[in-house]
Amino acid sequence: MEPHWDDMKVFLAVAREQSLSGAGRVLKLDPATVGRRVGRLEQALGAALFVKSPQGYTLTAAGERLLAHGEAVEAAMRSAAEALEGPADRLTGQVRIGAPDGCANYILPQVCARIGAAHPDLDIQIVALPRVVNLSRREADMAITVSAPTAGQLLVQKITDYRLILVGSETWLRDHPAPHDVADLQGARMIGYVPEMIFDEELDYLSDLGITRVPLASNSVPVQARLAELGAGLSIVHEFCLPFHPGLRRVLADQVSLERAFYLVRYQGAERSARLTRFAGLLCDGVRAEVARLERRG
Repeated sequence: MEPHWDDMKVFLAVAREQSLSGAGRVLKLDPATVGRRVGRLEQALGAALFVKSPQGYTLTAAGERLLAHGEAVEAAMRSAAEALEGPADRLTGQVRIGAPDGCANYILPQVCARIGAAHPDLDIQIVALPRVVNLSRREADMAITVSAPTAGQLLVQKITDYRLILVGSETWLRDHPAPHDVADLQGARMIGYVPEMIFDEELDYLSDLGITRVPLASNSVPVQARLAELGAGLSIVHEFCLPFHPGLRRVLADQVSLERAFYLVRYQGAERSARLTRFAGLLCDGVRAEVARLERRG
C-alpha cells in the first residue's frame, strides 16, 4: 500500500507539535482522526514512526529518517504551488517572521510596512518572542536571531551589526551622581533582563559590565527602555531605539558601547522557494538600511 501525501502532512504536524491534539489544531482535525491517519501511514510503510511518552509523541529512528524526506516533499509542493501563482517578483501568500522583541518593535514595523506596500497581495506576520523561534515546528517561515545557530538543518546569514549603549533619563541624571566609569555602575540602580529569562548569552549585557544585581528587570526590551525613560535607573538599550524614546540620554558614551549582530535563519529547503528567497532578500536589505538610519550610520 502506497502512502498518501495527506497522511504525510499529518505525520509532519505530529512530529512538529509532538501530540495528536496539537497536530489536530493545526490541521483542523480531531485527535482520533489524526491518530488513525498516523496508523495508516505506519502500516503503509511497515514501520513505527512515533513512540508515545509522558512528554508526547517522539520520533523513532524510522520517523527521523522519514521527517527529512517529508519536509523535502513539502518544500517541493510549496514551490510548485508558488510557481503557478505568478512571477517571483510579485510576492503573494503569507510569510511569518519570528524576531526578538527589540528588533520586532523598533525595526520590523517600518521594514515590513514598506515591503507590504510594494506587495499588497502579501500577508506579513511579525511574531515577537522573548525566546528562540522554533522553525522546525513551523512557528515561523524565518527568524531573526542575535546569534548564529550551529545546530540543526538551518540556513544562516548575517544581516548587520548593531550597537548597544548605556542610557538614563534627564531626571535620573539630575537626581543622581553621574558615573565616571564602569566601576561606578556597581552602585547604580540598573535595569535589565530577568536573569533566568535570558535566552541567548549575547543578551547578557550587564554581565559584560560586571554587574550581577538587577533591581528592575523585564524580559521585554521596550519595557526596559520605558523604565529608563521614566527615571527608574540606567539601562543598556539598542542605539536604534533612541529615536523612539526622546527622554533617554547616553551615559558613559566613551566607555560603554557593545556590538552585536542580527542573523536571518531559515530551515533548509527554504532556498527552493523563490518567493521566500525573494522576501528574505528584501527583509535583509530593509533591516540593514533601517538599523543604519536609526543609528545615523547611513
